[in-house]
Amino acid sequence: MKNLKDKRFIVDVKSGYTPLIGRLLSMLEYTRITTLEAIEGLTAEELDYRIDGKGNSIGCLLYHIACVEEVYQIMTFEDREPTKEELQKLDIGLNLGEKAHTEITNNGIEFYVEKLNLVRERTLDCFKEIEDKWLDKVSPFGPNHKANNYFRWFHVFEDELNHRGQIRLIRNHMKRKQNV
Repeated sequence: MKNLKDKRFIVDVKSGYTPLIGRLLSMLEYTRITTLEAIEGLTAEELDYRIDGKGNSIGCLLYHIACVEEVYQIMTFEDREPTKEELQKLDIGLNLGEKAHTEITNNGIEFYVEKLNLVRERTLDCFKEIEDKWLDKVSPFGPNHKANNYFRWFHVFEDELNHRGQIRLIRNHMKRKQNV
């Protein structure tokens, strides 16, 4: 029973937050813990690795994760669409592609962890200011759908979990290539 204080597998209320928001934050927290574990010990070169020189690098995926959370902060906490300036700033991380791989490169793990932490700090601060009923607020979601804030924040960690899977796949591929 190594770590009985480890509460990563407990979805529960959190001090300073309303009950449902605390539970949502438990899920966001678990997702982030597992993402950080998946990148532990990687070098800048490994963070830039792309399978067969194509697709996303781990570094670009981490940058993307932070940008997605930031855009959802704007859309939910500020209840508006991002401005042109904000989209310009976030575009490279949201859309990825070849341009991202030329601009998001040669960064150590600290760069990505700091970016993820700064965005998350704002998320946590904003969640302290709202009540559970805010999660049920429905608004347009894309051109043809509606979503509530609960779904939007579920989507934030769902997106991160999907990319964490890609990160693990890239890391395993890289490891096999290094052992050949």
